[in-house]
Amino acid sequence: RAEVPLAEMFGYSTSLRSLTQGRATYTMEFKHYSEAPRNVAEAVISAKAK
Repeated sequence: RAEVPLAEMFGYSTSLRSLTQGRATYTMEFKHYSEAPRNVAEAVISAKAK
């Protein structure tokens, strides 16, 4: 089990299926809100500014 910012999960399913030839699956569920690490927050903010 892992806790990952939602912004980091976009494209994960495509990568996972590519690496496993379409056989892998995964699930996500919301756990809680928390402050994102600075590098993640800056990446999200700069992506939204474009």
